[in-house]
Amino acid sequence: MPCCRMFDRLKHWLAGKLRYIMVPLIGRMSVCAVLAEGAQEREVAEVFLREHMPAGDRSRVEDAKFQKLWKENIDYALRARAEFSWAQRVPEELFLNDVLPYAILDETRESWRPDFYARFKAVVGEAKTQREAILLINRAIKDNVGVVYSTKRKKPNQSPSESMESGLASCTGLSILLVDAFRSVGIPARVAGIPAWTTKRGNHNWVEVWLEDDQQWHYTEYYLDSKGLDHAWFAADAALADSTKPEHSIYASSWKKTGKAFPMVWNIDSRDVPAVLVTERYAKEQAVEAGTEVRVEARSGEDRVATKVEFYMDGKMFFSGTTPKPTDDNNAYLTFHSELEGAVEMVWKGLDGEQKKKSVLFKKQEDPHVIRISLGAE
Repeated sequence: MPCCRMFDRLKHWLAGKLRYIMVPLIGRMSVCAVLAEGAQEREVAEVFLREHMPAGDRSRVEDAKFQKLWKENIDYALRARAEFSWAQRVPEELFLNDVLPYAILDETRESWRPDFYARFKAVVGEAKTQREAILLINRAIKDNVGVVYSTKRKKPNQSPSESMESGLASCTGLSILLVDAFRSVGIPARVAGIPAWTTKRGNHNWVEVWLEDDQQWHYTEYYLDSKGLDHAWFAADAALADSTKPEHSIYASSWKKTGKAFPMVWNIDSRDVPAVLVTERYAKEQAVEAGTEVRVEARSGEDRVATKVEFYMDGKMFFSGTTPKPTDDNNAYLTFHSELEGAVEMVWKGLDGEQKKKSVLFKKQEDPHVIRISLGAE
């Protein structure tokens, strides 16, 4: 018995000693495992960026300034992934391709992520879900970065700082701002666009954002539609995109090489930016509206002006609406269809507040009837 009691005391003593030895050891092992995992995550990120890096960037990869930029970008991308719950649930492939990259198209390479991380971390502070975070950013971005749409911007493919410096940007520049804002807090986003509408002159670029709710891409714009995601002034035009013609197809940007190129109309021969074709998600059977399509805009000099316009025939008003404001896309119009033929009275308010009238001849035609109201310098 004494031997048994002595053995028990020895066993407890050894257990105590082992506890003081093993617990710190296990703790150090856990820290090492975390560090190893972090190092592996960074290595995966670096390899992915290098593997799919555009040729112009690859030629600069040994440049110390460029190295600092893209490694800082990795730091903040991984930081957002660790911090925001929705970012932690983003599939690896999406994180690498649509959150991690330091650029989207061929915009100037710059250190945008630290600033945007601070800005939009504050914006999404109260968000409980990814969807809430998306809508908060989309609603706040205009006032946050202080940029508006304008054809007077310096160039179409401006970087965030270039747009913020002038306060003006094209649809492409605005889209780059919004995509970077989403990515800064770990939300997958990309630029989508069409090189030429089937329904009118011009091109357009906008934003797609990925929702974990349904694991699908959804479209939006810098100026969020009042109805929310998957609503925009261009929806009806996008529905008529034609996947059989490259110029009328819809593309989404990608960092990963895909064998296809995103069409940048300011540099149309470039194949530096990969793309995926997404036309089929937009192209839908549209109910054909009867009559001639009528498009209306009002301008004072070169600037668009939002003014209420009414149309009358035989003293009865058959349509009213407000023309696009200066920050609306240049391809957006006040639009309606009409089967009427003959003289129509158009009524609007001038810059002096006085009511103006003009007779307009309506007739059936295949091409849109475009009406431009000149407000002059009244």
